[in-house]
Amino acid sequence: MHIEPGYVSAAKVVAANAGAVAVFVWGCKQQLSDFLKEPLTPLKTLLAAGFFSIFMQSFHMSVGPSELHFVGAMAMYLTLGFTPVLLGFAIGLLFQGLVFDPQDLYHLGINSLSLMLPLISVHYLSGSALFKKKLTKRVSFAQIVKLDAMYYTGVTGMVGFWLMIGDVATPFTAWGQFALSYLAIVALEPVVTFVVVKGLKAVEGNVIVRNLTVVPQLKLA
Repeated sequence: MHIEPGYVSAAKVVAANAGAVAVFVWGCKQQLSDFLKEPLTPLKTLLAAGFFSIFMQSFHMSVGPSELHFVGAMAMYLTLGFTPVLLGFAIGLLFQGLVFDPQDLYHLGINSLSLMLPLISVHYLSGSALFKKKLTKRVSFAQIVKLDAMYYTGVTGMVGFWLMIGDVATPFTAWGQFALSYLAIVALEPVVTFVVVKGLKAVEGNVIVRNLTVVPQLKLA
């Protein structure tokens, strides 16, 4: 989901940075509300940033104008919650840019939006119902596959958007190759997510799981 340097003009990069900052500030306001109820919420954000960095470094390869990554988005979302993962994406990308790939800092805003906006869509269109007190939905493997499919459709759509407004002519087939490469992730990540959620659900009474995850709020099918 990284856009390689040189594809988007400086002016558009600045606009993307402004948009990413706006989303990040909005997420901080959301988290402040959560913090008043759950003081350990900022720690969840750091955990999300840490896990995200580990996932990103564990597997990544260049595919056309972007990169294929194991993101672990739904595994983190269903265990750490919405705002920790939303903010964790931006913090994790900043950390990786500072430590591993300084060239990616130029597109920090672009890459952050590519991950954050699809998560916001997934949360408000479908995911939030899984965390409501009066639960009407249970978390099933099929539900996780649906969330992953929605999320990575959003991610590949965001990459397509950046390429469409970019200053480098990019064939549609190049984006199509990148989008198809994510089918492997969509096939793998739901399995990882289901195993993680089910494993933590089995020990949800543990003090760490109870305080540092949202798993106790979920019901499994």
